[in-house]
Amino acid sequence: MSETTEETEPGGELADLSYEAARAQLIEVVTQLESGGVPLDESLALWERGELLARVCQRWLDGAQAKIEAARTDHT
Repeated sequence: MSETTEETEPGGELADLSYEAARAQLIEVVTQLESGGVPLDESLALWERGELLARVCQRWLDGAQAKIEAARTDHT
């Protein structure tokens, strides 16, 4: 799946989300999908949004890990 403007552009809806906000939205998406009461077309849209939110969260975690590794390297 390729990245979308929503995810990557500076003005994109997800670009400015904090890790905590993206994670909270992802939890909401998963909860809605797990409920089973969502029509198929809406489920697909939720799934796609969930994928984008998961990528945003992963970027935050990757960035934090890189900072930790850089700090360890600087102190050894």
